[in-house]
Amino acid sequence: MRNLKTLLFAAVLFIGATSFTSAQGKIAHINKQELIKAMPEYATAQAEIEKLGKTYEAEIQGSYKELDAKYKQYNAEAESKTEEENLARMQEVEGMKQSLGQYQQQAQKQLQEKEFNLLKPIVEKADNAIKAVAKAQGFDYVVDEAMLIVAEGKDLMADVKKQLGM
Repeated sequence: MRNLKTLLFAAVLFIGATSFTSAQGKIAHINKQELIKAMPEYATAQAEIEKLGKTYEAEIQGSYKELDAKYKQYNAEAESKTEEENLARMQEVEGMKQSLGQYQQQAQKQLQEKEFNLLKPIVEKADNAIKAVAKAQGFDYVVDEAMLIVAEGKDLMADVKKQLGM
């Protein structure tokens, strides 16, 4: 009778332990940022963003040179002009400075929007590939390594790159 109780107790513990471990999901990890940076589409998008950024930068630098030249000209001619003309010229220069500042902000905003629009499909493609690999390999959860403290689960990087044809 005592052996039966011990056997029954061991069976209950075994069933409980296996139920507990099967209830926990399989977990894998991946460095999503590294994956995205390794994708060929990312390099193309970055080149386009960089090109647009240089265009804006060239326009802004040209405007600054124009503003500086006008400021120097107005300062050189200031003694030969009336006070009213000098005041109007100062207001013109200040207006140019404000316009240039607004243009810089607008250019920065447009550059950020362009970057978002170019990277969005790349991120979605990476997410879909991660989901496909995780599903194919039976993983319930995939955690980004950027937030990981301990990484003892499977790293899906090689498998996801293979899925993407890289």
